[in-house]
Amino acid sequence: MNTFDIFRASTLDGAVAAFRDHGDAMYLSGGMTLVPSMKSGLAAPGLLVDLSAIKGLRGIAREGNMLRIGALTRFSEIIASADVATAIPALGAMAAKVADRHVRNRGTLGGSVANNDPASDFPAAVLALGATMVTDRRRIAAADYFTGLFETALEADEVLAALEFPIPDAAAYAKHAHPASGYAVAGVFVARFGDDWRVGVTGSGEEGVFRLTQAEQALQQGGIKAAEGLNLGELELLDDATFPAAFRAAAIGWLLRDALAQL
Repeated sequence: MNTFDIFRASTLDGAVAAFRDHGDAMYLSGGMTLVPSMKSGLAAPGLLVDLSAIKGLRGIAREGNMLRIGALTRFSEIIASADVATAIPALGAMAAKVADRHVRNRGTLGGSVANNDPASDFPAAVLALGATMVTDRRRIAAADYFTGLFETALEADEVLAALEFPIPDAAAYAKHAHPASGYAVAGVFVARFGDDWRVGVTGSGEEGVFRLTQAEQALQQGGIKAAEGLNLGELELLDDATFPAAFRAAAIGWLLRDALAQL
């Protein structure tokens, strides 16, 4: 790991100013993605701008038909939240499946979504629920946010402050976890808003998280039974020796059925 300095910001403006002034900086929230990347040499910032002391970036609140979760809210807090349990319980169930206990206690929602790790769980919920990313300067719709593996629409110095999730009529998440890391080999999040169905898939896409439009159309036209018999063999999926594309396609199919059964 390279040598680096740490600046602990107390305000959003101070964090952005420190990032811009240094020229070789990265933001630090929970560190569950960034620190391993630094250890392996995939990231080598000269300055870490620690966001953990900034007020207003943490907490969960229901506001009408929307659930707002601060970017620095940890997965363990999502699991324990009464607001999550009553508004979108599938988010609490999803958080309980994240990696391992250490990651759940230290990792943050914002860090996961800002890094857009293809094996992260929550991007599937962001897409399926049509969440809005609130930053220090603008609002970004889920459909415009994810741009590729480890890539998002965030500008280099932009800070993700909160996520706003519309509350669905029903939602569920099913996941096949990597046996060593607990991260998603495939994960399927299903949400229903009236007659509108939305399905997000994480862990398997060549370009990262994606909407499973075939399933959405089948659900809207023929209901759950129509979606259970889909052929997903033509999806463009990650392909490796351990989890080949054919396995991932089959996994997405059975996970979709599992999530629908939960509903």
